[in-house]
Amino acid sequence: MAREAAEVTKMCRDLLTMTVSQMGGQERAGQVRMVEAVDQAIREELHLLVQAGTGTGKSLGYLAPALVHCIEDGARVIVTTATLALQAQLAHKDIPAILAASDKILSRRPKVAVLKGRNNHICLHKVRGGSTALKGQDALVPGADLAAEDEEARRATPASALGAEVVMLREWAEEQVEASELGDRDDAPAHTPLAWAQVSVPANECLGAQRCPFGSECLSEAAREKARNADLIVTNHAMLAIDALNGNNVLPEHDAVIIDEAHELVDRFTRAASKDLSSSLVTMTAKRATTWLDDDVSADLLHEADVLANALEATAPGQVTSPDTQVIQACTLVRNLAREAVSQLGRRDEESRESVDAERVQAQAAMREVFETADRMVSMAAADVVWVSESEKGYRSIHVAPLSVSGPLRENVFAAATTILTSATLCIGGNFLTTARNVGLPPHEQIKGDTPEVLDTQMGWRGVDVGSPFDYSKQGILYVARSLPRPGRDGISAQALDDLVELVRAAGGRSLGLFSSQRNAMAAAEHMRTVMPGIPVLCQGEGHLADLTRRFTGDPSTCLFGTLSLWQGVDVPGDTCRLVIIDRIPFPRPDDPLMAARSEAVQDAGGNGFMTVSAGHAALLLAQGAGRLIRRSDDRGVVAVLDPRLVTARYGGFLRASMPSFWITTDRNMAIGALRRLGE
Repeated sequence: MAREAAEVTKMCRDLLTMTVSQMGGQERAGQVRMVEAVDQAIREELHLLVQAGTGTGKSLGYLAPALVHCIEDGARVIVTTATLALQAQLAHKDIPAILAASDKILSRRPKVAVLKGRNNHICLHKVRGGSTALKGQDALVPGADLAAEDEEARRATPASALGAEVVMLREWAEEQVEASELGDRDDAPAHTPLAWAQVSVPANECLGAQRCPFGSECLSEAAREKARNADLIVTNHAMLAIDALNGNNVLPEHDAVIIDEAHELVDRFTRAASKDLSSSLVTMTAKRATTWLDDDVSADLLHEADVLANALEATAPGQVTSPDTQVIQACTLVRNLAREAVSQLGRRDEESRESVDAERVQAQAAMREVFETADRMVSMAAADVVWVSESEKGYRSIHVAPLSVSGPLRENVFAAATTILTSATLCIGGNFLTTARNVGLPPHEQIKGDTPEVLDTQMGWRGVDVGSPFDYSKQGILYVARSLPRPGRDGISAQALDDLVELVRAAGGRSLGLFSSQRNAMAAAEHMRTVMPGIPVLCQGEGHLADLTRRFTGDPSTCLFGTLSLWQGVDVPGDTCRLVIIDRIPFPRPDDPLMAARSEAVQDAGGNGFMTVSAGHAALLLAQGAGRLIRRSDDRGVVAVLDPRLVTARYGGFLRASMPSFWITTDRNMAIGALRRLGE
């Protein structure tokens, strides 16, 4: 007999209480509100945007109702994350804890599986020598084909370190098969990305379980089978995007999807739907396929790779809007030859050995990718943006990305299942409208309160902000340097550097610098080292980010300066970080072709392109960046924005409304005094 709604809600709350108690924690009001909101959304099949501030404990806030509905309603729930760190936290900490507590609340323990892309699992076809591609790679890596026990021979072989890694991974793969494990990369012995590439396979080059001689033992297939039998599946935004962009045939059927770190969803979908083409890629793919191609097709492909290189060299970086340009004409020739190559690679050679046939299938898959990418660029559909970019080393490539991903999200995610988005930063400019618009949800007339009017019954949704356990107005100060000059194109100003030095001196180091460009981060680091040599300054790009972060947290007097990955990816609670410095409002670069095209599209539709795209982008990053300061209830400090536009420009109020509710001042002496008092 189905339980009453109130009884199910009580079970959700009880499961949360039991889990938090067993973990030695304390229940938070926002966490309870989140449990109730997620429970209601799943029960009423109403999409939900739930903002849960840092420290709320949102993972348990959605896991408790999700697992209750899995057991009570027979539902299957997908949970997606943006980062491997959160996926690991769910798999190894939060989910085991809540499953242990569920034994006392639910009629049975829910089945949980973690689902990743194919290249996250060992490929048995590769490690068992089924592909001549691997043997070819081994030829470049002396020692990779030596017996594992022949340590002396391996050490005596040039470049043996990589070869030893490959042998180690091969041995580990067999251990995984014997133990009925899944060959997950995260569980593998320490290795380099190059070594892993030699024992794994991209999804588009997989032979498929039916054609692969090791299909019955395939570790990736075993992971998928486990997911098909699970109640709750943990995966990532990329897998959700691939599923949505490929007819919903990647993930198992499900009744609800919970998207954690949802502020990154649009970017992850955009990446999954984007393609790149370069002359080196065409050359590599052509050489890989040359064994099975007619000589003229192979030679023509290599020639057209050079033609593409010349066309890219002759094309200025930026958006490509005309099919008559030299680079699009070069893509047309590449497309036509790639189509013929795909056809030739598809002809079956009955006398071929299985290993040769396998590499042929994989070469065809790689060539088809080149064909489809070039074809999409040549088509120049209204729904796409095409542009040329140049790397720091001067290499040019051509790219294509969707103008918007709201359509695929609306049609293949929200229309397919009840969808719950959660993050600490979903209210942009003080409401959920920007986030809703970006993911394809229809707007509401009113977004105030917990129950806004639902105007579209086919795509109904509600937005709930469950708050934060932190008192931002008492724990932090937002200092805006109103007296500084407006940031220009010539890099960080001398006046801003002076402000930065005084603030860092008052904080005694302990500063995280979030800069709009690597150029500004390096300039600030060099200035600090010159003026204040006694305070260590680490700068992104001078070492691995994980190592820099460890050094930052290990020495309280140290500063860490960097760019985008620090805005969202650093969690340093405590006295390590008393000051967060933001050099300028992080608007997208005016020469960013994709953002410029999106802004123009909004403008053409009668909207405000700047506020919708540029200000929305900046508001999200400001919210994320300022959120680095307060990570626990006893944290104190200052966020210093060295850009006066945050208080002087008309859009300043919109941006500030997206940030934590710090006490605001434009008085530098007041901010410096507060930092000094913290030091005392």
